[in-house]
Amino acid sequence: MTAQIQFSRGIAEETVPDVRVTRNRNGNGGTATFYFDDPNILSAENSDEITGMYLVDSEGEIMTREVKGKFINGQARAIEALLVMRSEEEWERFLRFMQRYAETQGLELTRS
Repeated sequence: MTAQIQFSRGIAEETVPDVRVTRNRNGNGGTATFYFDDPNILSAENSDEITGMYLVDSEGEIMTREVKGKFINGQARAIEALLVMRSEEEWERFLRFMQRYAETQGLELTRS
């Protein structure tokens, strides 16, 4: 199974997000902020409901309900989702997912 991001279970989002990751000072977890500009889920042709953000790969699923729509001139144009990792295990699992997702999308990691 390839790694994919979904906003409605079973429907892969084709838009690749901008992802910003920060690690807690104590090293036990961190946060990842995903920003999707004009995602497919918000297209006029789509009638699926956003139920959360699901990061799905061969290991299973990581889920967050911290999903917000961004509106421009009254129309939904972007989605911002926040994933909070509260432990070293959650942090490592997230990194494994991102590695698989990057390989699936032909991306590479850049560090600031």
